[in-house]
Amino acid sequence: MMQRLLQFTLDLFDSEPPEVVAPPDKTKARGKLPPVAAPAAPAIPVAPFESPGPELPPQTLQQALAPATFRHPRADRELLLDGILVAYEFRRGKRRTIGFSVGADGLTVSAPKWVPLYDIDKAVQEKSGWILKKLQETRERHHRLEAARIDWRDGTTIPFLGEQVVVVIDPRHAFGGVGAELKRHVVQAQLQPGADPQNPALPGVAQLTLHVGLPQNATAAQIQDAVQAWLMRQAKRLFTERLDHFTPQLGVQWRKLSLSSAGTRWGSASADGSIRLNWRLIHFRQSVIDYVVVHELSHLRVMDHSPRFWDTVRAVMPDYAELRGQLKDEAIPRW
Repeated sequence: MMQRLLQFTLDLFDSEPPEVVAPPDKTKARGKLPPVAAPAAPAIPVAPFESPGPELPPQTLQQALAPATFRHPRADRELLLDGILVAYEFRRGKRRTIGFSVGADGLTVSAPKWVPLYDIDKAVQEKSGWILKKLQETRERHHRLEAARIDWRDGTTIPFLGEQVVVVIDPRHAFGGVGAELKRHVVQAQLQPGADPQNPALPGVAQLTLHVGLPQNATAAQIQDAVQAWLMRQAKRLFTERLDHFTPQLGVQWRKLSLSSAGTRWGSASADGSIRLNWRLIHFRQSVIDYVVVHELSHLRVMDHSPRFWDTVRAVMPDYAELRGQLKDEAIPRW
């Protein structure tokens, strides 16, 4: 019977509508519940990404051999799911459904005030397969983010539009006042100056190098700042170009573009035509960037994530689901 009282919001920070289960039986609820209206928001975010958590200490042998566990830093309840301990954050509030959310910190379960704990535990057990799958995916993504951390030095590599770029410290000039210049050249048999000897490019293959006008003794922070400034300039230029490209296809008009460094979303759109895009999108291939641009421009026609919104996106970008998956799954460097 409790199954009819629950709607599971299976949402890993996902913007698509969750699977809907029948709402509570009004004859058994404590009084009539008012309908839930969708909140009106000035800005609609694209599917967000979780902020990288604090760096994890190396595991001891005892920890490595211990049974798998997933523990939320604010956990106040725990259960064994298929032999795996899951400690989760539990919240009660003014809501009609039970919701599950898996993020960088772990599992959060939200429930109405009137649902007893044993029914909540039962609901968690029933969805154990989905919960464990999402927790493992989130943990693996965290590990990929750690592996993508950049060591800011001469010869380091960064992703730019889906390609690896070698950073070369070049103190000879300031590149016309812009501080850096991107060059593409074919690698010869010998190792190129500034290239990482542990990861040399193949001879005869084109390689991208970003020459940064800094002294050889530049600090890691100086190198990072110079590279970030260059990337943000490229992002502003490309994002503007792609917005202009898709605007006539969607029959909308954007008015203002702002770059964001948000740790929880890739972009947002406001009804007044203002668009915000995360500059770190410049790490992805242009096709992925185009998906985010189309997503936000589509919000200028449909300011929600209803089926009509996704139909609008699909009309311009039929393969949006694949690109959306790449946006969620691919790890980009931590800044």
